[in-house]
Amino acid sequence: MRMTRHWFGLALIVCLHTPASAEGLAINPAIGTLVTISDGDFDASSYYSGLLAPREAGHEDLLSVIRFSDDGYSISRLPVSNSVTASPEVLALSRDGSTAFVVERLGQRGPGMTRVAELPPGRMLTAIDLSDPSQPRQADSIALEASPEALALHPAGDRIAVVSNTPTASTIQVVSYADGHFTEPARFDVAELGIHGDADQPRGGVTLSNIHWHPSGRALAVNVNTQDRVAFFTVTEGEHGIELHTWGEPVAVGRDPFVGRFSPDGRFYLTSDWGRDLTATSLEGRIPDQASSISVIRLAEAGDRHQRIASVATAPNAEGLAISPDGRLVATVNMQGTVFAPDSPRFQRDASVTLLRFDPTSGELEKLADYPFEGVLPEGGSFSPDGRHFFATVFQGHADEPPNAGLEVFRIDDDQRPALQRIGRIPLPHGVHHVEAGAR
Repeated sequence: MRMTRHWFGLALIVCLHTPASAEGLAINPAIGTLVTISDGDFDASSYYSGLLAPREAGHEDLLSVIRFSDDGYSISRLPVSNSVTASPEVLALSRDGSTAFVVERLGQRGPGMTRVAELPPGRMLTAIDLSDPSQPRQADSIALEASPEALALHPAGDRIAVVSNTPTASTIQVVSYADGHFTEPARFDVAELGIHGDADQPRGGVTLSNIHWHPSGRALAVNVNTQDRVAFFTVTEGEHGIELHTWGEPVAVGRDPFVGRFSPDGRFYLTSDWGRDLTATSLEGRIPDQASSISVIRLAEAGDRHQRIASVATAPNAEGLAISPDGRLVATVNMQGTVFAPDSPRFQRDASVTLLRFDPTSGELEKLADYPFEGVLPEGGSFSPDGRHFFATVFQGHADEPPNAGLEVFRIDDDQRPALQRIGRIPLPHGVHHVEAGAR
């Protein structure tokens, strides 16, 4: 959905109240606020049919705000343009839960559009004011380089870093945000920062799929998934504004490192290596049939080099990656075979969450278990601020029976060996694909 920069308003707010007991969701009301985004233009079948969701289905691009209380939970919604075709890194939430940021990889469909290929490139970064979670409103928006793929919010909440992949360049953009307004972004072509390709493809075959701030706020990690590596940059204030400088050599990881996260103490960087064949021309050829993996990178201290120290298998087709607030648990959200048509021999009804244990001192990573659940195209996931719950998005349900789109909710049992206990699903609009948790 295209919006001018100074468009303000509420557009549409739908408030619902559902008693927690009706859903069997024993969730502590002090958990805070959850924010999700839903893509109304796509259907799960869009990936293999090339067709957009039928207009008569009435789906919309929506941001949903979920608040918990002793009586249950309430949901407020606001139309905000977003696209499931990006990595599940296109939504960020300030630590206090007062502001959300969304970037669109593709713009919304126009009149008469029925095919995915007809959608225009996205450009808009949108800020949503959640100071009153029951009345979310758009605070500001700004146009960036076309086809933004991912965003990351500075730990101080005053800067947003975004990566875009246009036909001619892959760029890092850093936008300041204060008092409800964006400033013009600082733009950096990664080719000028030493990230080059040699393939006979747009941008030399370079595609940036993820960006993440170091907890100190003084560095950025950028996943170059087409080159199976991660680049690191320091961020400083120069005479003419923000400057980026390479921090060590890029680190080779597993195949297709789609997303990544710094550990909370900033000593390690973890990537979820999906494993796709990005040169394949069919869905079956592109999507792997073996497990994805997580790479662990130990970051350089003085005089050292960044180093990949571990790789641990997770489950097939992992997209979302999350690290618990204390840095001791890691989870991936795995599509498995739900991406395929029901008549495909590779189709599976169940997706899964993989839970792993992480040692924040040594960087050792251990897979604990996979937790299956029904649903199509789960992508994003997030731990609650207290680290006692995990939430996974479910894009839509299976055609023949519920449960439908929503948030799959797990309790974390940690008596001796950490484990997930499924406690239910929060119903949400069609197309939910990312979730963030805030403290308020």
